[in-house]
Amino acid sequence: MTLLETILTVAGAILILLGALLTVIAAFGLLRLPDALGRMHTASKPQTLGIALIAIGLALELRDPLATGMLLLVALLQLLTAPVASQMMSRSAYLAKQYRTDLLVEDETDDER
Repeated sequence: MTLLETILTVAGAILILLGALLTVIAAFGLLRLPDALGRMHTASKPQTLGIALIAIGLALELRDPLATGMLLLVALLQLLTAPVASQMMSRSAYLAKQYRTDLLVEDETDDER
């Protein structure tokens, strides 16, 4: 194994571990946060970055052009669809009044302001 291969393997392993750590943190946030808006936030932000880090780490580990292309496509689709799904979930939770008003600093979507 050459020095470059060793560096790529170590960098890939570190990125995979960081992505897995972010995914675990997101899972704990889903259990700990009290309302739908907080859970939505913790499900989308760290999870999206975690998936991207895992995909980049796997691409560095595998070093196969076809696998790298598929992993980058997965990361790109996750980065494009997660914010849209997050916004749709938060809007439906807001309209269904599934949030705690004491946790809101300012309700910017309130029509009665």
